[in-house]
Amino acid sequence: MTHGEKMRRWRRPALMLVTDRGRRTDRRLEETVSLAVDGGVNVVQLREKDLPGRELYHLALVLRSVVRGRALFVVNDRVDVAVACGADGVQIPAHGLPLDAAAEIDPTLLLGQSIHSAATAVEAQHRGADYVVLGTVFPTPSKPEARLIGVEGVRRAVEAVSIPVIAIGGVTAGNAGDLIVAGAGGVAVIGAIMDADDPREAARELWSAIESRWVEAPRR
Repeated sequence: MTHGEKMRRWRRPALMLVTDRGRRTDRRLEETVSLAVDGGVNVVQLREKDLPGRELYHLALVLRSVVRGRALFVVNDRVDVAVACGADGVQIPAHGLPLDAAAEIDPTLLLGQSIHSAATAVEAQHRGADYVVLGTVFPTPSKPEARLIGVEGVRRAVEAVSIPVIAIGGVTAGNAGDLIVAGAGGVAVIGAIMDADDPREAARELWSAIESRWVEAPRR
């Protein structure tokens, strides 16, 4: 399957929720995800690195069922789990499985690559990434030690590649629009939704922020 064929499924603009079930213990993860999708999340990335394969697979099946027909579902790192649960794609960490190897396992999977600069965006595109997730953009408790690239770093990456650049790291409804104007194909969030008392409303605010600035984006 070609890049173009796979990207017909991609969501533009993308509002990606990256899961972290440890953020809230008073609400089941599938409930948070379902509410977030109701509010506008259109890509869900299952990222629960502490879970062994069997438990991750069963959680993936639950979330896949929750989002089916409403949002794309991708699994972080574990290509085997992505294939087994029928996910739409897999998000490969910066030092994860080579993209070409993941493509050989299942050529229909959307392949995302986690990157940190314009140069690594170019490399990811060259190696077959369908989209990239770029960070860390703004300060975030998730990665307090990370080197921040800011809006300008996002703009440089967008100018360097033709695939969607999804910005992550400290993204909120207050700054998401600036990233869209810089050319980002969407944003990815963890805490902005996972920590929210009302995940549906938090997602609505984020979606409104990116959708309202989408017409100003320099590229699609």
